[in-house]
Amino acid sequence: KMATENCDAMNMDPDADLLSDEELEREAEGFKEQGNAFYIKKDYAEAFNYYTKAIDMCPKNASYYGNRAATLMMLCRYREALEDSQQAVRLDNTFVKGHLREGKCHLSLGNAMAANRCFQRVLELEPDNSQAQQEVKNTEAILEYERMAEIGFDKRDYRMVVFCMDRALDSAPACHKFKILKAECLALLGRYPEAQAVASDILRMDSTNADALYVRGLCLYYEDCIDKAVQFFVQALRMAPDHDKARLACRNAKALKAKKEEGNKAFKDGNFEAAYDLYSDALTIDPNNIKTNAKLYCNRATVGSKLNKLEQAIEDCTKAIKLDETYIKAYLRRAQCYMDTEQYEEAVRDYEKVYQTEHTKEHKHLLKNAQLELKKSKRKDYYKVLGVDKNATEDEIKKAYRKRALLHHPDRHSGASTEVQKEEEKKFKEVGEAFSVLSDPKKKSRYDSGQDLEDDGMNMGVCIFELLICFSLIFVSASGPGNFFFQFG
Repeated sequence: KMATENCDAMNMDPDADLLSDEELEREAEGFKEQGNAFYIKKDYAEAFNYYTKAIDMCPKNASYYGNRAATLMMLCRYREALEDSQQAVRLDNTFVKGHLREGKCHLSLGNAMAANRCFQRVLELEPDNSQAQQEVKNTEAILEYERMAEIGFDKRDYRMVVFCMDRALDSAPACHKFKILKAECLALLGRYPEAQAVASDILRMDSTNADALYVRGLCLYYEDCIDKAVQFFVQALRMAPDHDKARLACRNAKALKAKKEEGNKAFKDGNFEAAYDLYSDALTIDPNNIKTNAKLYCNRATVGSKLNKLEQAIEDCTKAIKLDETYIKAYLRRAQCYMDTEQYEEAVRDYEKVYQTEHTKEHKHLLKNAQLELKKSKRKDYYKVLGVDKNATEDEIKKAYRKRALLHHPDRHSGASTEVQKEEEKKFKEVGEAFSVLSDPKKKSRYDSGQDLEDDGMNMGVCIFELLICFSLIFVSASGPGNFFFQFG
């Protein structure tokens, strides 16, 4: 009798006027049974069609809406399922399955508070309903994940936010808000492909979603595709003029591009001080833009090397590499600065990293050159021993040798302590070694090119040198002990 009363013949097609209430009810029940059969077979599309036919026959039967809601949920059409489940409980407020399905839809869409109200209503009707009890726990868990994610975002702990949103999405798979927050944090973590994939999925379902447009723009912005990023930010603002994040990101993107271009122009014009300041200003605009900031640090390092701020340039390259470990240009710039400051081990390390990544002839040459300079740096620096430049002439080398030999000759330090005498004797011999190599064109050439000098040849040179010293040294006392000079034939 109740089913007959619930049938509304006014919504039927013209032929339905010929059917009695009992016939309408039987036909609707037949459609429902067919829908059930397709539902069991997991043919949800057909089940949906038959439940719809049942509703058309009897639009005031709560169970038909409940069944169609269940089918729509299986098809992941949660918003439509929510409408059907809400209609079901409007028709019958004691319909437990209707309240459960409404709660599940709210939960799937991320509205935990609304879901909790539905499950509490089920517990009022059936206090021992185990499904409702479990779903209440799920809603409480989601609310806790939302709370933790909010704290994590404020603390810039984006990994924590992604973790919380993943857990929340287990129970709320259709929640765009959770997906967008996850995607935004993935972008902030530099995981751009993952972030783009999430945003693109949402845009396929809703091309006007301002949050998804913003995230797409954010990914492009952080990948240094600033012009394309601005287009997405502008589109997001068209859809939602009060979208504060899109407005801020758009402003930052435009400012960053302008400041970087000003710096590039100043550098090309040779105005290095201005370029350095402009790159420094650009670095303050958005600390989250990792890729662009890495380029800015490297650009500033290039300017710094022009201004002979080599240690600062090395520091800037290190910051660039910390932001982007794959940034070859920063490794090359830092390696050159290491070479210029004679930090050859560090230069070799950087050139090795580059060559492992890009096997080019140029990089191989740079690596070999750094290795050669490192090898040379570990030998005695004969130029430093004599106190001359590497481009010193033969006369300058001979003059420097005479001066250093005189300075460290043992006779000059005969009255000093034993330790001082030994140290000066050691330096005196080093001066001899340096002169024997740098005064011989062949040895000097091998030494300058980093080749190993023949031990026998070297020893012979030292011996000859010491004999020359013995036979050519004339000690002349002018006004007292310690006055002497060398005389060479």
